[in-house]
Amino acid sequence: MLVVMLVAAMTVRLWPLVRADSLCRNHTVRTGKVFNVHKAVPGDLLYFSSRTTRLIKHPCRRNLAVYLGARVFFTTDNFGSSLLPFTVPTSMQVGVPAVTSAHFAGPVLLFVINQKVYVYDYRANSWNAAVGVKHPISHVSGDNCCYSQNSFCLDIGDSIFAYLYGEVVSRANIYYSNTYGYTFQKFAFYHQVPLLGYLGGIFFFHSLSQIGLLVLDGTKAKFVYSDHPLNRSFGLPFEYKGTLEVLITPGQKGILIIWSDDSLLISRNAGQLVNTVVMNLRRYLFYSSISNANLTIHSIAANENELAVLGLHNGVYYGSLATLSSSIIKLSSENVWSREAALMFTHVGKLEILSPLPDLDFPAFDFLRCHMNIQTILMNPDLQIKACQVQRLHGFFGNRMYTIDMNSELTLTGFIIPQLGNPPIPLVTVSNPHSLGLQATIKEQGYTSDGNTKYQLNIHLKQQHHSGRADPNFTSSIKRPTISTVTLDIANREISCIDLKPLTALVSVGCDLEKRIIVQNDVSACSKGILDPVILQDNYNYIIEKEAYDPNFLGQKATKDLKVLYKYDKLGCPRLVYYDTPWKPVVELWRSGEFQEVVNAQYVLLEVNGLFTYTYSLTAGTALCKSQPQNWTTIMADAGYHRPFSWDRENYVSCHEPNNGSPLRWPDVPYQILGGPTNNKVIFDQRNGIYVFLLSIVDPYYSYCHLETTFSIYVHGAFPPTVIPTELSIVLLTLSMLLALWLVHAIPKCRTPR
Repeated sequence: MLVVMLVAAMTVRLWPLVRADSLCRNHTVRTGKVFNVHKAVPGDLLYFSSRTTRLIKHPCRRNLAVYLGARVFFTTDNFGSSLLPFTVPTSMQVGVPAVTSAHFAGPVLLFVINQKVYVYDYRANSWNAAVGVKHPISHVSGDNCCYSQNSFCLDIGDSIFAYLYGEVVSRANIYYSNTYGYTFQKFAFYHQVPLLGYLGGIFFFHSLSQIGLLVLDGTKAKFVYSDHPLNRSFGLPFEYKGTLEVLITPGQKGILIIWSDDSLLISRNAGQLVNTVVMNLRRYLFYSSISNANLTIHSIAANENELAVLGLHNGVYYGSLATLSSSIIKLSSENVWSREAALMFTHVGKLEILSPLPDLDFPAFDFLRCHMNIQTILMNPDLQIKACQVQRLHGFFGNRMYTIDMNSELTLTGFIIPQLGNPPIPLVTVSNPHSLGLQATIKEQGYTSDGNTKYQLNIHLKQQHHSGRADPNFTSSIKRPTISTVTLDIANREISCIDLKPLTALVSVGCDLEKRIIVQNDVSACSKGILDPVILQDNYNYIIEKEAYDPNFLGQKATKDLKVLYKYDKLGCPRLVYYDTPWKPVVELWRSGEFQEVVNAQYVLLEVNGLFTYTYSLTAGTALCKSQPQNWTTIMADAGYHRPFSWDRENYVSCHEPNNGSPLRWPDVPYQILGGPTNNKVIFDQRNGIYVFLLSIVDPYYSYCHLETTFSIYVHGAFPPTVIPTELSIVLLTLSMLLALWLVHAIPKCRTPR
C-alpha cells in the first residue's frame, strides 16, 4: 500500500511537467544503473538546507555540474545518466551533512557543510577538510577564467573567499585562499571596522581588479571596494528583500545577478550600479519588479549572455544579458514547477528543467529533463517579439585573452552585417574603464551577396594612464596590474537575437609573458682570444680571492678564497670590459624572439658571488637625488639577508622625489641605479677576472613584468697591483730622480782632464 501511495504521489507531483508539451519536450534519463547496484549508498547523504534548488555548472568544463536540493547530485556527463545521491565519507566527520554553499574552483568542488569548508577533488575522487578556518562559515565565493591556458587566467580560479552571511560586518571573520580552498588565512578588508550593517558577501571582481564587500543595512544594500579609485566611495545603494544571493555570471564581464525569493536585480559593472529587473508580459505590458508581478523565484540559471527564472507555481521566464537589457519575459503560463526542479542552460538558447526521480528498485536516481528551445518559443506570435535586425556579428577576438603591457597598445576588429535597411548601433563596453581606455571607429567595409552593407569596427585600446586624457583621480594605480573585459554588442538588439552572441575578449593590463631582456654581447672575451670557449665548457672553475668578495654582500672581506664553477650553458662567453673605462651594459628588450628596443629604463646590478671590487661614477649628490637613494644594503636589510632577495619594480623608490621619511643625509654614498635620467656607470678596481651580474629592471613605469637576467663579463687590462706601499713608492721615486740629476752633473766632471 505504501508503494502504491508513493507512486501515486510521484505521478501527481510530476503531472504538470508531463503535460507541458507546448513549452518543452520531456525526456527521462534512466541509464547506467547496472553499475549502481549498491542497495546502501556509502557515506553521509548531503542535502541542501535551502527550500529552493540550485544547479551549478562548471563554467569551463560544461559536462561538470552539481545539483543542490533535498538530495545532492554530482555529474561528470551533464546529467546524461542516472546517479547515486552524492555523499561525503563518514570518516570526514562532518556532523549534520547540510550544504549551504558550493563552488567549482578550477579542478575541485568546494562545499560548505555544517559551517565548515570541504574540498572534493573530482579527478582523484578524494575529500579534504580545508585548513585555517577557525570560525563558522556559510558561503564560499570565487570565479573561473575560461579564455586561455595562460597562467594569469588560470590563477583566477585560485582565489576563494569564505564567510558567514549575516555577520556584523565590522567584526566579520573573513577568510581568503589562493590554493583552490585547501588552505585559508584570515583576511582583513580595507576599512572594514568602520562599516555599519551586516555582511552579505565578499567577492573578487576580477573584471574590475577589485575585492567587493556587500553590506546589508535594513532594506538597503551597497558594495564597498578595496582599491583606488573605487575605494573612495560606495557603490550606489539599492533596495532588496529577503536573503540575497549573488551570482557572478561566467565570462568576466562584471555582470552580477542579485536575487532572493521575491527580488531580482542586475548589475553590469560589478555592483557599482544595480538595477531592478523588469518583467515584460507583452510589448506594452510590464511590471517594474518581480514582486509587483507576484513572482516568487524557485530556481535561477545564467550563462554568459542569458538569464532564466523558474517561478514557484508561475511558469518560466527568460531574459538576455545584453548590454542595455534589464528585463525578462514570460515564456509560458503553464505550471512546470515541482519542488525538486532546477534550471540549467545546456547550450546557447537551450534551457532545461531538471528534476531527480527516485527508483523503487535501484538507489540511483533518474532525471526528468524538460528541453526548451528558446528561439522556437520566442517565435510564438502571442509573445509579440520582434525579429532580430542583425544578420551577423563576428570577429576573431571573441573568447580570447590579450595582454597590454605598460606603454603598449592593442587593436581589435569586428564586423557587423545588419538586415537590409537597418543600420546597426554598435556598442563597445569596457568592464574596467579605470584602467583601460578605448577608441572605436566604424566604417563601411563592403557589401554581402544579398546586398547588405558590411560594417567594420576597429577598437583601439591602451592603458588609461597613457591615453592622454586620463584624470589621475579616476584611473587605477599604474603600478598595479589589472584586467578588463571588452565587449562588442548591438545597442538596439532584440531579445530574439539569441544566436547573435556579443564578442568578448579578456584584456590583461599587466605583464606580457613573452617579453625578456638580454645584455648585448657584441665583443666577448672569446672573440678576442682572451678566453677559450672549449675550456669554459669543460667544467671551468675560477678563484675569487678572499680580499675581493663577501658572501654576505656587505662589502667585508671573506675569510677564505672562493672557488666558482662557471656555468657556460647559461652564461655563454663573458663580455669583454676594460677595467679603466667606465662601463654600463647595453640592455635589449625582446618579445617572442624578436628585438624590440634598447632599454633606457632604470635598472640595478648585483654580482651574484659577492664581488665588491667595483663602484659607481655617480654619488647620491651628483645624481641630484632629493632623498636618500636605496642601495643593496637597505634592500637586503628589508629582506632579512635571506636569499633570494630582490630589488625590482615592486619595492623601488625613486630618490628624485622628496621623501620626508628618508631625507638626503649622506650625499657622498655611491648611487647604485643605472639607466633612466642619469648617466651613471660602473667603475672597476684594478683587478682582472670574471664577474657574474644579476640585472633587474626597477623602473615601475617600464613594464609590469619582473624583467631580470644574469650575464657575465671579463674585466682585463689591469696591471697587477704593486706590493710596495704608495708613500714609500713616492719617496723612492723622488730619491731616484734626485740621484739621476746628480749623476747627470757628477759624471761629466769626473771625465774632465786635469
